[in-house]
Amino acid sequence: MTPFPIPRRFALVTALVAAGTLAACSKPAEVAKAKPDRPVSMTQVHFAPASTRRTLVGVVRARIESNLGFRVTGKIAERLVDRGAVVKAGQPLATLDQTDWKLQLQQAEAALASAQAARDQAVAERGRITSLRGRGWSTNSDFDKAKATADQAISAYDQAAKAVTLAQNTLSYATLVADADGVVTATLAEPGQVVASGQAVVSLAHADAREADVSIPETLIDEARTGTATVTLWSRPDKIYQAKLRELTPSADAATRTYPARFSIEGAGPEIDLGMTATVTLADASPAVARLPLGAILDQGHGPTVFVIDPVTKALTSRPVTVAAYDAQDAIVSKGLSEGETVVALGVQKLHTGDTVRLASNAGS
Repeated sequence: MTPFPIPRRFALVTALVAAGTLAACSKPAEVAKAKPDRPVSMTQVHFAPASTRRTLVGVVRARIESNLGFRVTGKIAERLVDRGAVVKAGQPLATLDQTDWKLQLQQAEAALASAQAARDQAVAERGRITSLRGRGWSTNSDFDKAKATADQAISAYDQAAKAVTLAQNTLSYATLVADADGVVTATLAEPGQVVASGQAVVSLAHADAREADVSIPETLIDEARTGTATVTLWSRPDKIYQAKLRELTPSADAATRTYPARFSIEGAGPEIDLGMTATVTLADASPAVARLPLGAILDQGHGPTVFVIDPVTKALTSRPVTVAAYDAQDAIVSKGLSEGETVVALGVQKLHTGDTVRLASNAGS
């Protein structure tokens, strides 16, 4: 075999070396171009109050519930309403036997008529004596006597007139009327029953406002006083009503060791009936925070950061955040992120800014 001349051998080696160099340079570019997206676990940022919301179950009640009774003692002649009746202010609810009070009124009216006649006669006699005295035909003694008799008759008439008014009032008290618009929640006496003055006969719930009656444990008293409250009904769980603490009993119940409280339901309409089951949700006034998995936080000595995923390009961006606290499973982030952003939840120590990622569950697709 005849050897190549030296110039041709050198040219051949140079060509082989150049081809190898080009192949070596193009291979990383092709590998980088074909680099797949990194599969990662993602989580969406959601801000919520730092503390857990607490719920209390109670009952819807009227703000004012009155036990109505007669102002006089007597025997119930008729009860005009039943439990659940909707009544208007001034509507009669029950009546007593009025026989005795009608007789007393007639007696008072007869006494008034007699007093009126005596007054008129005494006043007329005083006028005659005054006229005769002016002409010198009557003495001062007669005038004084006539004047005293007239004054006494006038006072007796006034007393008789007040007696008639009292008898009329007593007769009116024999009819129990509603003092406000509302709903009858209980009937506590029946016809034929003799009731004392002030004894409860009908319970009336006023229709002006609705409240949630709940019992608060002592651990939630501060939240109830300073936090915000909402009310939902079991019958309408999709409707949320704003509520405000109106009354908190300062002493605990001896049996349950809880504190009775009333929350006013704002915007309560006719759809809220008395006795409905209501759920009061308490939330404190602390600023909202986002809970992220501990694996989402990367700290390389310059403060905590997270990798935010671009929703279009799926590229990563490192962003510093403020971590308010850590617990057993989550990092509580107070600043640095916005509601709805998506961040990497796990394996951030293996990622870099600019990497493109995809959801780990889609890795095999």
